Amino acid sequence: MTRIRELVLHKLMAIAVACALLRPDLALAQQAGYTFKAEAELVLVNVSVRDRNGNLVRDLKPEDFTILEDNKPQKVSSFDIENMRNAPAVADQQVALLSTAPKKATAMPANPTLSAQTQAIKDRRLIILFFDLSAMEPDEIERSAQAAQNYVDKQMQPADLVAVMSLGNSITLNQDFTSDRAQLKKVLESFNLGAGAGFEEGSTGTTEGTPDNANSFTVDDTEYNIFNTDRRLEAIRTIALQVASVPQEKALIYFSSGMDRTGIENESELRSATNAAVLANMVIYTMDIRGLQALPPGGAAQNASLRGISPYNGQSTLNDLNSNFTTQETLVSLSVDTGGRAYLDSNDFTRVFRGVQQDMDMYYLLGYHSTNAARDGKFRRITVRVNRPNMKLEYRKGYYAAADFKHSNKDDRERQLQDELASDLPSTDLPLYLATGYFRLADNRYYVPISLIVPGSAIPFTRSREQDKATLDLLGVVTDERKIPAGGIRDTVKLAVNAANEVQRKNVQYDNGLVLPPGKYHLKIVVRENEDGQMGAFETDFIVPDLKSTPLKMSSIVMASQLQPAGKHDNPYDPLIRNGSEIVPSVTRVFSSGQHLYFYYEVYDPARSRNASTETVPGKKGAPDNHANGDTKNSVRLLSNVAFFKGDVKAYETSLTEVQEVTVPNRHAAVFQLDVPLSELKPGFYTCQINVIDDAAGHFVFPRLAMLLRQ
Repeated sequence: MTRIRELVLHKLMAIAVACALLRPDLALAQQAGYTFKAEAELVLVNVSVRDRNGNLVRDLKPEDFTILEDNKPQKVSSFDIENMRNAPAVADQQVALLSTAPKKATAMPANPTLSAQTQAIKDRRLIILFFDLSAMEPDEIERSAQAAQNYVDKQMQPADLVAVMSLGNSITLNQDFTSDRAQLKKVLESFNLGAGAGFEEGSTGTTEGTPDNANSFTVDDTEYNIFNTDRRLEAIRTIALQVASVPQEKALIYFSSGMDRTGIENESELRSATNAAVLANMVIYTMDIRGLQALPPGGAAQNASLRGISPYNGQSTLNDLNSNFTTQETLVSLSVDTGGRAYLDSNDFTRVFRGVQQDMDMYYLLGYHSTNAARDGKFRRITVRVNRPNMKLEYRKGYYAAADFKHSNKDDRERQLQDELASDLPSTDLPLYLATGYFRLADNRYYVPISLIVPGSAIPFTRSREQDKATLDLLGVVTDERKIPAGGIRDTVKLAVNAANEVQRKNVQYDNGLVLPPGKYHLKIVVRENEDGQMGAFETDFIVPDLKSTPLKMSSIVMASQLQPAGKHDNPYDPLIRNGSEIVPSVTRVFSSGQHLYFYYEVYDPARSRNASTETVPGKKGAPDNHANGDTKNSVRLLSNVAFFKGDVKAYETSLTEVQEVTVPNRHAAVFQLDVPLSELKPGFYTCQINVIDDAAGHFVFPRLAMLLRQ
């Protein structure tokens, strides 16, 4: 054994001498000593243990805990106790955690080592006050800032280290972690109440007119982000990634006036944001700063009086309650899925701060290396037990594992797309946004156009001579209420654009469509760019309505600023292709003053005018004029125009357009295609009210949509 050890030493010395001759810098490194690094993903679980009386149990040791992941025992590899009673009495302490955080942090940090920074935050509450200015009115911003100032004055404890962040057009670090009350009050008082105020309510993504006040923090993708609620979730995910390298529990107090829905909700982004928070050991506490709201049957005092009987039969109150619920639903999901709580319908804003302090008063920080090495993106359920009876444990129930992107051939690439489509936690590295609609083809068949956009800045183009090239793979599936597939999309898009087009400052749009019967559906679509392999997913529910019992049967409304020649082999069912040209839907609903704004919609089975007469079509002698025969013209009288509102003030209105015939007889559809020159309007946010009247039947509808007009 001694002889073998000597031979090994001689060989190592020879290798060292050779390295010194060939690489002097390597030899210097040897003299300084090598540092070998091995990274392993550490899963962190903070556990609060209370006895039967609700008192915190403070004397547990590592051997008292048992951790199971998917019912398989895990070894506790790190153990720490965070006790706020032991917080050092340090006046006006500053700790730079957010301003020095890496731009791309990993969600599961490696083994933490003690450092000056680690010691500085030991036994401290790390609290982030996050103000969503993009979704709040000026009075709500003032109320949020005042609530935070009251906390700093009356409730802030020596163990509290507080940071302030805000989201307007961009995400801003207003103040890194500090215990300096004066500095925190100065920051909170500095909020410009008008800078991040939301615009007037109006609808965005669908004809149902669901409001959405969202702006984004990504400056380069302004059009993409105007009406995109998902970008606020991505802002929360970004904060989670920034603090992921800090093992201690972090509390994010999210001040918001609710998350209004656009009608096209990306469940993948919500799942990704909550999972990033779970892996970063960040608990989200949401505060609906609107407080307790009165919902009188006739509407609030600042709103116009309601027409009809809805104020008297309870329908208006039900509508208000449903609207309020939809704005709070995402807030509840963010809190519950990360181990926090949602504070809703209360004017006592001190409760959220009191709850954070109580929840973080003392906890055990456990870490383990999962025995499951698969990177499959699946949910891993965590169970924690203690060896003492009658104990109540509070901890997160699980996390989603990371997922790899590996492919080497065509089969592997296709399998990777299928796996991503089936994954519970799809990737959201490639941002997507999507809009749908519906157009009736027959009584039980509807064409559903699907428009998907990817910001050009997110696509890595490769330069080839005078062109920038990129390839996108798309895979999507639509399932009905029974989770049975009802349709799918599989496509590869090859992009080749002139380098001078500055495509990175624009959006790349993909249009397709499916034929579906009326019903409720779930759509999930996965997109991969094939340069760096980044993937994105969009997941949403949508409804194809059954128009049989609707008095005025109308399609969804398409807003567009672009018409292009239709291809030779385009979908023959697509109503947006007419007379050799194709209407390109605007997903972002952001337009420029020099453009034309096109509105396209259809009215089905309009009533016959009283002065209608039977016409004889050439070649069809005596053919009666009825809806079942596509060879005749139906005399109808439909009126429509568009009114543009800025707040409650009508800024512009188009002249009336009258349709007197069924434009598409085989579908019994009367088509409206309005052209509005936007030079008539001043830049700003508008609510577009589309007025449609069936004069013969006496029926009318007034759907609303939101838009932004830029200079």
